[in-house]
Amino acid sequence: MRRVVVASGNPVKIQATLNAFSRMFAPDRFEVDGEEVGSGVAAQPMSDVETLQGAEQRARAAEKQVSEADFWVGIEGGVAESDGDLLAFAWVVVRSAGIRARGRSGTFVLPVPVSDLIRAGKELGEADDIVFGRRNSKQKEGALGLLTENVIDRRELYEHAILLALVPFKSSELYSRGRLGDPPAQ
Repeated sequence: MRRVVVASGNPVKIQATLNAFSRMFAPDRFEVDGEEVGSGVAAQPMSDVETLQGAEQRARAAEKQVSEADFWVGIEGGVAESDGDLLAFAWVVVRSAGIRARGRSGTFVLPVPVSDLIRAGKELGEADDIVFGRRNSKQKEGALGLLTENVIDRRELYEHAILLALVPFKSSELYSRGRLGDPPAQ
């Protein structure tokens, strides 16, 4: 059994990670644990760059906090302005044995009432709860589930991004360690 540490206690992120690893590396079995760590970025990342940075820092912090694992996964949801719309997405960073790989989720446009609350300083999950009259939706279906009536939900969005981040591990013979290492310090 291989151990994966997700840099979050959010059950949606933990389940998405288990599903993705189980699909990508079947028939291997995985134990997935959540570990609360900080992202080092704003509670609501407001750009693609800040969101990726949050995922990177989460994965690194999880590795430092729990060194006995095979993989460490950082997942960070964020938003970014584009042509007057606010777009939502997530970045995933997976680390293992000196290798770092990334995957990004699909992107969707947030409705104006949610966007306005985020621009006023609310986090996406809090904005969703206000607009949809829910509690703690970010640990359930998330904005995407609420907007699509669960045709696709937050877990599926994250799972797809995790699968994309795992491509270099699945096809390791085609990827070099030098290109997958940590990004240069800024």
